[in-house]
Amino acid sequence: VQKGETLTLTAPDAVSAGGGALVGSVFGVATNDYANGEEGEFQVAGVFDLTRETGASTGFTQGTLIYWDNTNKRVTKTLTSNKLIGVAAKAAADGDATARVRLNGAFIS
Repeated sequence: VQKGETLTLTAPDAVSAGGGALVGSVFGVATNDYANGEEGEFQVAGVFDLTRETGASTGFTQGTLIYWDNTNKRVTKTLTSNKLIGVAAKAAADGDATARVRLNGAFIS
């Protein structure tokens, strides 16, 4: 039917182009700005720079498992209460505002 790299999803919150969203069991990166409840295109595969948790001991190395913190709408290396969305494609230091992440296509709870 399709390659499945982009899916039409209903935004669970307002999300800006390039921002992440968790829709049921699918994590995607918005291709445009979408209002809460608006259908739009989300990339579910590929490598993206996403907003990440910062602060002491939040950095990670390339290949680290990366999780989505749906409460704070950012990526983290912390499993607790978060959903696995991919792996770090590049190392990130404690103060880096974004993380380069290769998406899995669906989260594993």
